[in-house]
Amino acid sequence: MNDFAAGCKKGLPIALGYFPVSFSFGIMVASSGLPLGLATLISLTNLTSSGQFAGVSLILSQASYFEIALTLLMINARYFLMSLSLSQKIDQKMNTLQRLIVSFGITDEIFSLAALEKGKLSFKFMLGLIIVPVIGWTSGSFVGEILTDFLSTDLQNAMGICLYAMFLAILVPPTAKFKAVREVVFISALLSVGLSYLPLFNFLSSGMKLIASTMLAALYGAVRYPVGEASL
Repeated sequence: MNDFAAGCKKGLPIALGYFPVSFSFGIMVASSGLPLGLATLISLTNLTSSGQFAGVSLILSQASYFEIALTLLMINARYFLMSLSLSQKIDQKMNTLQRLIVSFGITDEIFSLAALEKGKLSFKFMLGLIIVPVIGWTSGSFVGEILTDFLSTDLQNAMGICLYAMFLAILVPPTAKFKAVREVVFISALLSVGLSYLPLFNFLSSGMKLIASTMLAALYGAVRYPVGEASL
């Protein structure tokens, strides 16, 4: 239970950051004319942030199933990399069901905190780290749906930046402390800028550019600072 409580404590700031973002998602879904409760159901079963916003936008534009599936695959492909990275840190005693539960809850922010933990990650710790943000994310969508008609458009739009601010708050401290993190973040940012602004890469979608920069930066970090040999 100590591991579970520690995970919940670590996950609380993420939940608080998720709430206003998912609140705006609930408003978006409800104001678009989709059925009440759909935003809450999507948040409970997906937990993909940008993927949810993109998916609903594609649904509203009457995109094909293939287009929706391909777009969401590109947006969410980074979770493959995160899960592979954490596979080196999780307790090898986890059974298949426990691994599936953990994999469902991997998000950018949860991955960041889990990756910075020292030692092996137990299932109880990961469960606590995941379940509190899931509650924050789902409840935000529910409240957003209910209160859609009571908030101004300007306030609704302002809530969209909360997720980015929270992610920066998680990323900046380890970036300042660890050399390996600084290098990977710098290379990832440099690659992202290059892929976004160099005409040579205009044929790539924004999702593919994000995936490419993430994969290359992660590959650099894995080669230069392998687990067990890193000197941070």
